[in-house]
Amino acid sequence: MFRSFKSLWKNWGLLGAFGIVSLILWNTNVLFQVLKNEERTKMELWATAQKELVESNDLSRDYGTLTFDVLQKIGITPMIQVNEEGKIIDFRNIEWNSEDDPDSLALYASLAKLKKQNAPIPIVYKDIINQNLYYGDSLLLVKLQYYPLALLLIILLFGGLLYFFFQTNKAAEQNRLWAGMAKETAHQIGTPLSSLMGWIDLLKEQNIAPASIEEMQKDIERLEVITERFSKVGSLPELLQKDIVHIARETIAYLQKRTGKQIQWAVDLPEKEILLPLNDSLLSWTLENLVKNGLDSMKGIGQIQIQLIEHEHDIRLLVKDEGSGIAPKHLKKIFQPGFTTKSRGWGLGLSLAHRIIHEYHKGSIWVKESKLGKGTTFEIVLQKKDRGIRN
Repeated sequence: MFRSFKSLWKNWGLLGAFGIVSLILWNTNVLFQVLKNEERTKMELWATAQKELVESNDLSRDYGTLTFDVLQKIGITPMIQVNEEGKIIDFRNIEWNSEDDPDSLALYASLAKLKKQNAPIPIVYKDIINQNLYYGDSLLLVKLQYYPLALLLIILLFGGLLYFFFQTNKAAEQNRLWAGMAKETAHQIGTPLSSLMGWIDLLKEQNIAPASIEEMQKDIERLEVITERFSKVGSLPELLQKDIVHIARETIAYLQKRTGKQIQWAVDLPEKEILLPLNDSLLSWTLENLVKNGLDSMKGIGQIQIQLIEHEHDIRLLVKDEGSGIAPKHLKKIFQPGFTTKSRGWGLGLSLAHRIIHEYHKGSIWVKESKLGKGTTFEIVLQKKDRGIRN
């Protein structure tokens, strides 16, 4: 019910905002037309005064004070007066260099612009004058024309800021939720894990199947590592100088013992130590997630290739499978929280891997290559040096 109310409120809010914007734009257009009509009326009045001036000269009488005032107070409206042949005989409020010739092409270019803005006002009196008055929009009208566009830009900018704020807030809320769930999971695992460790000690004392107990001990230690991983979600982990070759070898060895015989492993790791600023538990988790994704994609049959390449300033860890591959339309979404193409699962593995590499280790992780029906290659890049790392 709350979601329905929230959705309804959101829709009405959008409709209300659209209505307000439409009303403002309509009101601006009405104001523009009113001012434009008033400006034309003023120009028609000026043309009438010009005609009256010619008429008074024709009848050898003085023109009135009102006519003189109208002719003098043209305001700031740009105007050009032409004769019946189209030759300019007078102009007002036109940006003009006084040193230029009145027949300059620049003046006629201004006339062409005025012709596009408004219809001409004829000034005709008997056979004495046959002229046209061309005028343009005043500075106020020009500014008013761009007002709706400026308003739309402001609204779009404001809407963009609101969208960014809500998206950021939503992402932060999701991060807090995942972190809370992870820490609660670690807490819940801790109690039965302590009990299992006690039972293992009892079995050791009775010397029951030592080989089996040893493997059980390894699984319990693995659960401790998993608990530690979940407890670190949402917190900034400590990065220490660690041997990435050793971490990768241990992780792969653990996974090899717990996969079927139909899985082939092609592992290419350097024989020497490579020290990097990293958190061994979280990096092992990332490698494990990538391998498990490959195993799921291959449905337990195929080859997993893992290669560690050292460069001068960084290392590159590649994990390749022979699974179903990733569709091109999904490549941009695979690291998003909750995205999954599986019928089961929460879509958190790759999202956590991305966060561990990007946010915690300041490295990069991406899909280097993926072909449908042939497999996928993930690549991790980690820098060799970083500031503030403890040895």
